[in-house]
Amino acid sequence: MTQAVQAYAYLRPSAVHRSTGAGTLSLQTSGGATPAGPRAHPQFFRGFLTAPQVGAAGLLCVADVAAARYHRPTSFVMLDPVVTGNGDRLRFESFSGCCGVYARLDMLDAALDGGEIGHGTTNVDVNVPLRDALTGVGPSDPLRLEVGPDELTVTTFDGPVVEKKVPLPDRWLRGFAETQVVASGFDLRAELSAAETVRFLRALPRPGATRGASRGARWFVPAGGSLRTATRPVPGAVCLPGPERLGALARVLRHATGLRVHGPAVTAGSGPVASAWEVQLPGMRLTLTLSPDTARGFSGEGGVLDALAGQDSAADAELVSVLLAWDPAVDIADLSAQSGLTPARVRDALTRLSTSGRIGYDVAEASYFHRELPYDTGRAETHNPRLRAARALVEAGAVRLDGELATVSADDHVHRVRSADGRLSCTCRWWSEHRGSRGPCRHALAVRIVRRATSGQGTAPAAAPAASPTTVHPTGATR
Repeated sequence: MTQAVQAYAYLRPSAVHRSTGAGTLSLQTSGGATPAGPRAHPQFFRGFLTAPQVGAAGLLCVADVAAARYHRPTSFVMLDPVVTGNGDRLRFESFSGCCGVYARLDMLDAALDGGEIGHGTTNVDVNVPLRDALTGVGPSDPLRLEVGPDELTVTTFDGPVVEKKVPLPDRWLRGFAETQVVASGFDLRAELSAAETVRFLRALPRPGATRGASRGARWFVPAGGSLRTATRPVPGAVCLPGPERLGALARVLRHATGLRVHGPAVTAGSGPVASAWEVQLPGMRLTLTLSPDTARGFSGEGGVLDALAGQDSAADAELVSVLLAWDPAVDIADLSAQSGLTPARVRDALTRLSTSGRIGYDVAEASYFHRELPYDTGRAETHNPRLRAARALVEAGAVRLDGELATVSADDHVHRVRSADGRLSCTCRWWSEHRGSRGPCRHALAVRIVRRATSGQGTAPAAAPAASPTTVHPTGATR
């Protein structure tokens, strides 16, 4: 598998410093993006946490997910969490090693006291001694939070004293993009009180304690402020795929004030689907988004394929990217008015930008948000096997249109692709297995490319873009 290298460079290790009075949680930053341009060690906040023990537990949960691999657990090097400052909040994000769990801790304005919140994105150092120190933070311990070194620290050190380099699979890069596509289709399905939250989460199996069928998807139906077990999917039900993957929430359970569950609409015949579990905390939110199956990472969901296949979306994304600001929420209507694009084209552009890590989705506020990660759209497009295969079919002239039907000749087989209500279906084996739940197959994707070209919505590209050369990016990643 092709791999990038994620490189972190810190002035010193992150740590909790104890002294008379308040302690200080010093989170060191590695090169990042800010409104003023790239910074080697940006600073996003200096002030106090209004709920220190809650903040410490939330950060530990995000770090736990980064260090976990829920499918076929093996030892691997964890990646440092990403932090984004949006002016009124800090967002800490991580992905599990298997790409099946996405974690985000939102420290809202109410959780942060005594300092301005900056704008930008960077990585923060989370090491073993820091994790041990965070575990020891008590309920009455005053804690000052520093995200990024102060000016004196930057001028005192000649260069980075902590460096980390870890391999970063391409499928991990695609996970961030696919997660926001999946989550943007969620609606709020259930709300639980603090007591019901504790009862529900404590009843779930813990990681490593289950085998076989108990590790599969479970279904729940909202009932009187709680969740009742269902034997099968029904309209209004929520899916909990791989319930042991919520085990990381045990860190914050004592502080939970409620639980909100988000998921897509399901029917009686639905298979397992992704879902988001948002624990409400004093001044904060901690959300775990789970893939439809423990063995199924977000990277293969195929939600971004249509946007990547559209030739116009590349130009649209370039235009929209210029208009992005570091606001807490991306306003689709405002971007549409500024760019002159329809809301649908703006959403496609945002999806394309998500493949370079520039767009995330917040289910709690049902809105997109802006961040900057050190990846480029071309890499995600070039290394997506279905998109490469679809472009090869178009280039080979393997697609023939016939009204609502299309014929695709591939590998000595002829497949029929049918269009109905804007959705494409195919006679291939891959489609029969997934029924569109993991995006279009290569044949349907090739038909869509050709239809867009013939209808004037874009021209079919001659070939996939070349892979990006090795470069060094603001946040320190190389490839």
